[in-house]
Amino acid sequence: MIGRAVLALTFASALGSGLVAGSFFAFSTFVMAALARLQPAEGIAAMQSINVTVINPIFFAAFLGTAGLCVILAVMALARWGEPGAIPLLCGSVLYLVGVLLVTGIFNVPMNDALAAAVPHSPEGAALWTRYLADWTAWNHVRTIAPLLASAAFIAALCLQFEALGSD
Repeated sequence: MIGRAVLALTFASALGSGLVAGSFFAFSTFVMAALARLQPAEGIAAMQSINVTVINPIFFAAFLGTAGLCVILAVMALARWGEPGAIPLLCGSVLYLVGVLLVTGIFNVPMNDALAAAVPHSPEGAALWTRYLADWTAWNHVRTIAPLLASAAFIAALCLQFEALGSD
């Protein structure tokens, strides 16, 4: 029998993944394009400010809280492998953890750190900004798609879990 805890964690993970996907979607579709229209020094300063203000409890609750839920759900999916919804639970968890947490740590954060150290009005800063816009945005596309797919997987898991409840 599927526990209410699994249902609640799956629902919360679907919401968290969707929320994080939406945050990244905004950057991929218009924030970075708007910053690219600014002079390099202005764009650098704006992104440096964004990278400081994103470190806040509300964003981290969604970003890291969802990651924590995904770890729990991955373990639960493996422990309940034969039960309905286990495969999409594991898939959603892995998509989020790899496509959001790992990509952020390996690619986006180091680029943010390099940008934080940049001198906005220097030729080096301008060159870094050009590379940053292309590279950071490309990896952000990955960070947009991964939690969106994770959210879809969690919704599929919920459907399978509810279907199993109805047949009991």
